[in-house]
Amino acid sequence: MQNEHAPLSLALPEETIAVAVVGAHLSGMPLNHELTTPGGTLVVKTQTAPLYRLYELPGTTPRKPGLLRVGAEAGAAIEVEVWALSAAAFGTFVSRIPQPLGIGTLVLEDGSHAKGFLVEEIATRDAEDITRFGGWRAWIAAKVSA
Repeated sequence: MQNEHAPLSLALPEETIAVAVVGAHLSGMPLNHELTTPGGTLVVKTQTAPLYRLYELPGTTPRKPGLLRVGAEAGAAIEVEVWALSAAAFGTFVSRIPQPLGIGTLVLEDGSHAKGFLVEEIATRDAEDITRFGGWRAWIAAKVSA
């Protein structure tokens, strides 16, 4: 079993918080500026541990996914980007997150953890499960080519 309390394997400056994003905040996506404008830097492109399901949340603008932790029995690895934000920028960033999304602690494929987006389970009940695509980018590409 992976150590869910391991620190992010990459060295980050003091007073910096690692934030894993899965959708509209990824590089090149509509909300990425919310990370880059306050000086956020991309640390690594990786995956979560295989503990999550990914859903397209209905009625969101821009379109957003929701990442739900379900455990190893039903979960899969999902593509994420880990960004470094100053503590002040992280506070501002988190204050703007709309319901049903929130920030929790994600387990990454190497057993390390980072703060990251999670969704309330109730919001997934009418949402499309897009886990089979392995990430938001692959799902968007599939929608565009369909």
